[in-house]
Amino acid sequence: MNDVNIREVRIQDLDRCFEIESVSYAGDEAASKEKIENRINTYSEGFIVLEQDKTVAGFINCGACNKVELSDEEFKELVGHDSEGKYVVILSVVVHPDFQGKGYAKLLMDSFIEKMTNLHKKEIYLICQTSLVDMYKKSGFVYIGESQSDHGGLSWHEMSLPLNS
Repeated sequence: MNDVNIREVRIQDLDRCFEIESVSYAGDEAASKEKIENRINTYSEGFIVLEQDKTVAGFINCGACNKVELSDEEFKELVGHDSEGKYVVILSVVVHPDFQGKGYAKLLMDSFIEKMTNLHKKEIYLICQTSLVDMYKKSGFVYIGESQSDHGGLSWHEMSLPLNS
């Protein structure tokens, strides 16, 4: 893992983040360039990128709120976002296919959890596909149950991670 750096997103990362989102998620599951730009501009504190040799290889972004509704599609556009909210909802966890299998998703998640703890957030929430439930459990997330979300026409599972902040 030479020359790996995790940092807060910059607006200059928009095109690369959109490219990663587009090649990594199927169809309607991927966020539009406009949604990613909105996430960068609205809550850069909740948007980290992992670089390898100065190339963005993956990222995690989120919104914050005081009431969590994981099936709320509008939240993906940060409708209802409150930077001071005590709960965090992850919107994307993604590593470009060329960089997968190197442990980068785990590095990103560990850094993200540390950052949210330092921001005094109380709990992190996410929805994921069945194949990723065990991966998130390895990072300490607890399975809540099947989600009512049908984002991208897919079925999802809800998970959370209480933080000791």
